[in-house]
Parts: sequence; structure tokens; C-alpha cells
Amino acid sequence: MSNSTPQTFEFQAEIKQLLDIVIHSLYTEKEIFVRELVSNASDAVEKLRHTQLTEKDVVDNDAALEITLTTDDKAKTLTLQDTGIGMTRSELVENLGTIAHSGSKAFLKALGENGQKNSGLIGQFGVGFYSAFMVAKRVSVYSRSWQSNEPGHVWASDGSGSYTIEEASDLKRGSKIVIELKDECSEFSQEWRIKEVLERYSSFVSYPVILNGNRINTVQALWLRNKADIKEEEYTEFYKFQSHANEEARLRLHFSADAPLSINALLFVPKENTEKLGIARTEPSVALYCRKVLIDAKPKDLLPEWLRFLKGVVDSEDLPLNISRETMQDRSLLEKLGRVISRRFLKFLEDEAKNRPDAFNEFYAEFGVFLKEGTALDFSNKEQLSKLLRFESSLTEKGKTTSLADYVSRMGAEQKEIYYLLGPTREAVEAGPYLEGFKARNIEVLYCYEAVDEFVMNNLYEFDTKKLRSADNADVKLSDLANQSDDRLSEADLSKLTTWLKSSLGDRVSEVKASDRLVDSPAMALNADKMMTPHMRRMMKAMNKEEANAPVKVSLEINSKHPLIKRLSETSISSPDKALLVAEQILDNALISAGLLEDPASMVKRLYKILESV
Repeated sequence: MSNSTPQTFEFQAEIKQLLDIVIHSLYTEKEIFVRELVSNASDAVEKLRHTQLTEKDVVDNDAALEITLTTDDKAKTLTLQDTGIGMTRSELVENLGTIAHSGSKAFLKALGENGQKNSGLIGQFGVGFYSAFMVAKRVSVYSRSWQSNEPGHVWASDGSGSYTIEEASDLKRGSKIVIELKDECSEFSQEWRIKEVLERYSSFVSYPVILNGNRINTVQALWLRNKADIKEEEYTEFYKFQSHANEEARLRLHFSADAPLSINALLFVPKENTEKLGIARTEPSVALYCRKVLIDAKPKDLLPEWLRFLKGVVDSEDLPLNISRETMQDRSLLEKLGRVISRRFLKFLEDEAKNRPDAFNEFYAEFGVFLKEGTALDFSNKEQLSKLLRFESSLTEKGKTTSLADYVSRMGAEQKEIYYLLGPTREAVEAGPYLEGFKARNIEVLYCYEAVDEFVMNNLYEFDTKKLRSADNADVKLSDLANQSDDRLSEADLSKLTTWLKSSLGDRVSEVKASDRLVDSPAMALNADKMMTPHMRRMMKAMNKEEANAPVKVSLEINSKHPLIKRLSETSISSPDKALLVAEQILDNALISAGLLEDPASMVKRLYKILESV
């Protein structure tokens, strides 16, 4: 109720300009006004709480510190009330009608210097109140200061250029904002719509946020609390709420830092990798907050792509946000924040691997593919990531893995390279001919089962100054075996056979030579084209690239001790036609082992011919 005649005032020029910008172009989502008003109300309540510590004569000193919202879909209004610090008449004028405290002048100056997309800090400029005019045809602010000798007042405006102030009686301490909504914005008078916005942006406000009698923010902002004071069930409840999950998290990292940035972070690793289940690519889900107010629920540029599986919250007071809090002004600072978080998470994984290896191995089985992606693509974190990679090897039991560091620690003094083999399964890798020479010399070979492994190894290139080399690479040189038997073809017979094989197989082979790697198999095919590996060829074919249709050409190595090769040497002289069938079959068998045989039709026909001659 009014006790005086309303006085009308013109907005200062800067306020008019500011209102025009806010209403027409500043915010991309109109719902943001709810977040801004709740955030301002929270600040007002916090100021009152501090005032109560030093002042005794506070109006309504026993009133609960809270924020309430009320919707009226018939009247098309939204009312927001707080029990905070309140404003005097002069403060209403200064804060809402002039540039004295609103920061509008500084904002407009920054806007003119940098352009709208690079405008300044909303915390610094404090202009969030004006966002209400995006949806309102009229805004009324009823406010009473905490000071007992100050009466209440109502400030009102339609945002067009002027406002009124008059004294009002029967007001409680704090501020009440009544928003009369434009017809096209009447959705914000619906309870479900405001609840949706509050749950999205204001779930972690420090004080109770109550909508039509029901509290909305029931989950606390755990990331700002001391870890020692938080129970496991609180972490679980928070994770389920924030991540919309039905089960507990697999791993949790809760940390705070003051340098180089002020950071409070609470990160979770889910139980399952949904990408592994064939579901769509995981979207970033670490929400970005500033002082418990949501800035971006899914910031794409905060963390590197390979960390997209993480859930949780990062809160930093150092963020320079633009006026709508929707995009970062200082990209370098956001990147710096991401680097700090990434390295802390990597250190956390290192500690897990060292102190809780079983838990880490379970994590790696589910999410290791992301670490491999990071190793291949994230240059700044490649070294740390490579230490976390795990593989089965020729020296581990099935299902057990080893790190690259452990592999290096077992290398003999004469070994200069780290060897690996690609294959779909352990059985497939060990059934092929490429492992024989390494096993005979007791040289460990890592087993790589995933399609991404070849890309990872090629991009990692080396570890601890040791180059990574595929064991089926044609350039691999192994030392001579001790105590070799003499039951091999003579040098003369071997020369005749390799010459005959090269001539007979023609363009299908680039060369034929004796192998120093084979022990039990008669032959093996080594890819002559180092750039077009079997895996790369399959990828290129899937993309319908012409390069993948080029004829396969390999280097064929033969085992001069194998009975089949010695018999072939004899048959090539006594029965060249029959020997040619066998030679072609040996090559195709080698191509199968190498994953390079693309059309088995001719091989099947040849097999029948060979069987007929038996």
C-alpha cells in the first residue's frame, strides 16, 4: 500500500541504452532472466547474513533466509521474493535507475571497446536485473531495507525510458519483484516452466529456493564443502542427481586449488562407457559454475575431447564471463582451467594405478579407449597418458595387462625397441607366424586388440626413448638364434627357390627371401607398403577410397628349415606346375595371417586342385 504520491524519473541515457541491448540482443535464451534474478536474490540474502553478524537492530531479524517464487498463470505474473538486505529509496534509484552502482557505464564502455561478443563480467557489472525486461511488460520492485528507520518503497517501470518510486507500507525486509509478463512470454507464469529453469540453473544456491511452496534446491553444492565432512551417501546422491544416473560412480575426484586458478571440482567416472555399448558419442557433462551459479551445463571447450566421459562440476571464481554468462570472454583462461583439471585427473589416475591397481584395471577395461584417444591426439598430455596405457603381452597371462614402463623395465640390454602386434584376439595374435622369432629369443611383444591401437602406436612413436615397432614390420631385425640346426636348405638351393618364387608369383610379391624370424611356420607375408597397413586398408575401403583398391603387394619370407619349403624346393624342379599351385597357396595362407587376403575365391579353387593331386 502506498503512503505517498509516485514520483516519475527518467532513466539515465546509459540505462536506456543498456535496456535496449538486454531486451533485444544480449541473451540468446529468455529463460536466463530467472537465473539472474535468483542469483541476485542469493547475493542479497548473503549480504543480510553478514550484516546480522555485526548489526543488532535488523528488521525482521528472525525471518528465515530464503528465496521464494510464485507463479500465477491467470494473471500472467511471476513473483520473486527474498528476505535479504533490501534497499532504501536512494538505493533503488542508484541501483536500478542510474549508473552509480549498477555498473552500466563500465559495461557500456567495455561493450564499445570490445564489441558485444566480448563484453565484460556480469559479476563486475551487475546488470542481470535488467534481463527481466526481456519477458516483462512491467516490472515492480517492492523493497524494504534491513534498517529499522527506513520505510519500504516500490519501484516500477515498463522499461521504455522512465520509472516511478513511491513509499509503500506493510513490506517485509528484503525485495519482491513482480513481473507482469508479455503475452508471448506467458510460459514463465507456468509452474512447470519455472521449475525446469530453477532445476537447471539454481539447484545449488546456498539458501532455500521455494517455488509455490515446494523447495527446489534440495541437493547441496558438495564441491564447496570439506571432503572430511561429506558422507559417501551424500556423494552418491549428488552424483545420481547431477548425472541423472541410477547407480553409483566408478571413481570420484574431489579437489580444490587456489593457484594458478581458484577451482573447486567434483568429478566422477561412471560405471559404464556408453559409447562401448554402441550408443551415440558421449557429450561433455562436466558442468561449469561460477559461485554456485550454472554457466554452462555441457561446456564443449572446457576439457579435451578424450575426457568427455567425465561427469561432475567445476566451479571457479576467476572466470571472466561475458554479460550473458553463456560464452567465455577469455578463451585462454578457459583453456588454462581445462589444463589444470586434466592434469589433476591424470595424477589421480596415476595414484589409482599405483595404489589400487585392481580398481584401475577395471576402469581401464571400460574407459581405456579414451586414454588411447588422448595419447594419440592430445600432445600436451601425451607423456602422462602413455604411462597409463595397458596391454596384454606375450609374457602376461590372458586377461592380465602390463604398462609400457614395466615392459621397458624387462627389456634386455641389447633390445632397443618396444614391439607390438595387432590382432582381434590373443588367440589370433599367437596363432600367426609373426610372434615366433620373438618368442624364440624371449623378446616380449605387446598385444593390441582394438582398432585404435595402430593409430595410437604410430602417433606415440616412442616411449622412454624406445621406439615403438610393429613386430610384423618388414624392417625388424632380430639377432641370430644360438644353436640353430643345420637342417635348412643350402645357400644354393635357397637362392634358386627364392628366385623361382619371385618369378612365379610375379607382381604379387615385391621380394622373396629367407626369414630370420620364422620357427614353426613355413612362410609369412610382410606388408611392403608401410603407409597402407591392413587396418588402414580396411578403413579406406569402408570410406570407399580408391587407394584401398590398389593390388596388395607384400614381401614374402620363407622358413628354409620347414619341411614344406624344402619339399617345395624339390618340386619346383621336378614338377613346376604342381609347385606353382603350392607356392600360390603358401602366399595366400601368409596373406590370411597378415589380414591381407581380400578375395578367397581363387584360393578355394586352387585348394581343390591341390586336393585332387593328393
